[in-house]
Amino acid sequence: MVHVTNEERTEAVENFQYEGILVDERPYGSGHINDTYLLTFETGEPEKKKIILQRLNKEVFVKPEEVMENVMNVTTYLQERIKENGGDPERETLNIIPTVEGKPYFIDSKGEYWRSYRYIKGTTCYDKVEKPEHFYESALAFGNFQRLLADYPADTLHETIEGFHDTKARFAVFKRAVSEDVMGRAASVQKEIEFVLGHEDVADYFIDLLSAGELPLRVTHNDTKLNNIMIDDKTGKGICVIDLDTVMPGLAMNDFGDAIRFGASTAAEDEQDLSKVSCSMELFDLYAKGYIEGCGGRLTRKEIDLMPMGAKTITFECGMRFLTDYLKGDHYFRIHRENQNLDRCRTQFKLVEDMEKKWHTMQKIINKYNG
Repeated sequence: MVHVTNEERTEAVENFQYEGILVDERPYGSGHINDTYLLTFETGEPEKKKIILQRLNKEVFVKPEEVMENVMNVTTYLQERIKENGGDPERETLNIIPTVEGKPYFIDSKGEYWRSYRYIKGTTCYDKVEKPEHFYESALAFGNFQRLLADYPADTLHETIEGFHDTKARFAVFKRAVSEDVMGRAASVQKEIEFVLGHEDVADYFIDLLSAGELPLRVTHNDTKLNNIMIDDKTGKGICVIDLDTVMPGLAMNDFGDAIRFGASTAAEDEQDLSKVSCSMELFDLYAKGYIEGCGGRLTRKEIDLMPMGAKTITFECGMRFLTDYLKGDHYFRIHRENQNLDRCRTQFKLVEDMEKKWHTMQKIINKYNG
């Protein structure tokens, strides 16, 4: 994705309904996909006003209008549910700032898409689990998100990234990337390629159950990392789910699994020393407890039973995607150094192996909360 120039950002800023004088703008967050900025405005009030401004990545989200339609519809629905529950819709879900023309997004002179959100004051999002209770709070928040949207008609949402968790289709894409080998990298990663080919049953598992009508389609977040929850600085509670670009029809087990993949790992996603990489059963237990509590009885028994499979499937899928991107030349996931996607794929495969060793423990933990 092309770097954002000052002129492009200025054009975007001028086209949203902001109050006050812009006194500071800086890159914000640690996302791999969109370009995000934190804007600070002087409004005459004692406290400066902060705003989030984002440019959407059109290479990833090829239909930005559909992304924004999903975000608008889901946040409007959530605001109503939160109000009914006596909560604060200003803090507990995203609030879109309209453009000067009253639209939810702005298209700049180069055809790039921008959107803006109110900044949620007094909150922090954490890139890694610094305190176990943060992980538990994120589980509660994502479970609550699932509960609040349980009656939303999932099939009315756009699929913002086609086949996002169609692991079967991603397996086919992977095999094609291996055979095409456009970067000449396949020979050096035979071990990793063999790992993927040896787990085809994992790639097929959920897709086959869904096709057979054995699993319900839900409104899912599809990027349930800890850093997509805003945690209240005073109470330590997870109060708002952010980054709704990939909200679309999906499976609850995949949302659970992605959180485990990212948050219960004992090492960074791109750790080069694989001896540091394992899946913490303490954190798995904590997250399972919080997520199942947060869902408030809205999941089926089968969905809860399949949560360990969700963790394994999504971790495998992610590793396969990192490896596919590495073989194709690192076009999808942003890299900051050579071989970063290869390191990312290796950590995921090590996690899958560790989960397989701890399978009985994972199932026992889930059974404990599946009353």
